[in-house]
This record gives sequence, C-alpha cells and structure tokens, in this order.
Amino acid sequence: MRKQKKRNVSIHMDVSFFPFWEVKDSSPFPEKQSRCVNIEWHRFRFGQDQLLLATGLNNGRIKIWDVYTGKLLLNLVDHVEVVRDLTFAPDGSLILVSASRDKTLRVWDLKDDGNMMKVLQEHQNWVYSCAFSPDSSMLCSVGASKTVFLWNMDTYTMIRRLEGHHHDVVACDFSPDGALLATASYDTRVYVWDPHNGDILMEFGHLFPLPTPIFAGGANDRWVRAVSFSHDGLHVASLADDKMVRFWRIDEDCPVQVAPFSNGLCCAFSTDGSVLAAGTHDGSVYFWATPRQVPSLQHLCRMSIRRVMPIQEVQKRPVPSKVLEFLSYRV
Repeated sequence: MRKQKKRNVSIHMDVSFFPFWEVKDSSPFPEKQSRCVNIEWHRFRFGQDQLLLATGLNNGRIKIWDVYTGKLLLNLVDHVEVVRDLTFAPDGSLILVSASRDKTLRVWDLKDDGNMMKVLQEHQNWVYSCAFSPDSSMLCSVGASKTVFLWNMDTYTMIRRLEGHHHDVVACDFSPDGALLATASYDTRVYVWDPHNGDILMEFGHLFPLPTPIFAGGANDRWVRAVSFSHDGLHVASLADDKMVRFWRIDEDCPVQVAPFSNGLCCAFSTDGSVLAAGTHDGSVYFWATPRQVPSLQHLCRMSIRRVMPIQEVQKRPVPSKVLEFLSYRV
C-alpha cells in the first residue's frame, strides 16, 4: 500500500424525547411519544503521519485500517463478489479503486467518508487486477477472456482495449515514468506495452519455444501469476507456475536472474528497489535481493522526459530517429 495523507471520523448523536400531545377532535388520540434524533456528522480527518492499509475480502467488503494502531477506519460495502485487487491513486487524493469477480471496478473516495463514486463496467468476466499510472490520470484493469483495458480517470471512460494475450490476464503494473505497462497472463507471457498507443514493445516468455495460441490458451504449466516494475524502471519481476521467480531487464530477452519459488501469487519491489517481496497461496511471504545496477544518464533523462510527455508528444519533436527510438523504448 502507498503512504497517503489520511483523515479520521467521529459521529456524535444527541437523542432527545418530546411528548406528542393528543389532537383536539371528536375522537381523541391516546398520548404518544416520538423520538427526535439530532445527528451531528464529522467527516474523516486522517492524520498527516497515518499509513493506510486497504484489504479486500471474499464477501466483497473492503476494510480500511490504520497500520500503526490497527484500528478499523472504514468498511466499504458494494461489491457482491470476491475483491481481487486494490490500488490507491499515487497523487495522494485518497481515491481507491477495487477490482472484483463481480465483473466491475469501483472507485471510492476516502475523503468523502469512503463513498463509492463510480462503477466501471466494460469487463464481461472476472476482473483480476488494476493499477494506476504514476500521475493517476490512467488506470489499467486486466481480467479473464484476455482483457486489458485502459481508463481515463478524469472522465471515467475507457480509452482503449489492448489486444495480444491468448489467455486470462491476471496482473499489471506501470513503469515509474508511466511510459510502459507490463501485463502477466496465463498464456506464459509478460507483455510490455506503450499504454499511449497500444503497441507491444517487449515480450518475456516463460516457456520455450513460445507456445502456439491454442496451447497458450489452455493448461500449460507456465501460467504467469504476477508482474512488477522496479523503481529504477530497468527491471521487471515475474512469478510463474513453473516454480520460478524471474528478473528481467527491459532491453533483454532473457532473464538476468532466476530463483526457485513455489506457489507464487503476487510480488512487489521495495521502495529503494533492493528487495522483492513475494506472497504465496499458503500465506507465506519471501524476500529476495534484486539485481542492482546504476542507471545510465541516458536512461534517467529518458524517464524524466517520459514522465511528462507521452509518445505522441515525443514524436512531434525535431529529434534524430535514433533518439526517438530510445525515448520510445524501442532500443
């Protein structure tokens, strides 16, 4: 979970009782009493140093916790199936998006007492995962039936569907500059896309030779379960059912490091990129030291440019073709 600026809630209720006197009429009413409830509502005020944790449950509920105190702050109710994934907007707005087996994504505003503000409904089957772009302007959601959707989070409309996978897509993650999007699928592949035009830039295979679409679309013992970008933007980690965790460089076809790992379910890099944490189906968590490399000055410049400039804007600049290819992550 990301560190956010949070707020707390208190509800104060003053309850008083007033008699209801009989009405002067030919048939008098008996004396009654009615409860008058005066409710004073205070919005959540999260502390500056609070750290929030969001958890999704099998019954569709979402719970928001204070990590330091263990206190339950909010209980969000609207999904009718298992909540598969949760992601906070990186801009500190306290917008939370949830992905569920009920075929929907739901957008929650924790600053508005956790109110559910939008339902995204283009998926026709289970939604497995979702991820915000670093600037919070775009959301990726992936699910069953080969689906990869990109959403505009200002208008809550779908931008495009990315076509290429041959099986359920179960995980996604943006690069730190937002120029790349990695998706993991049961088709044995991790694709790295340009989310701004839908092009596939890289393909990391977990079965060699790469299976045909028919074989990749079935049981193949190489289902890729998770994918995560490192914070330097140079490496991608993946977990697959072949009992391996792999580390890839974005400019190489083969993994730079492989380690044995069974029952992998999810993974994430530490903030400084030095450690990868991975969770398993049985609830265990494992940690690995990651490949370390000092990013080149060219790569750092590329990330700085692509943080503020999508590929369409880059292509308008009068730069040499080799520079354009580099800025487009094509070399």
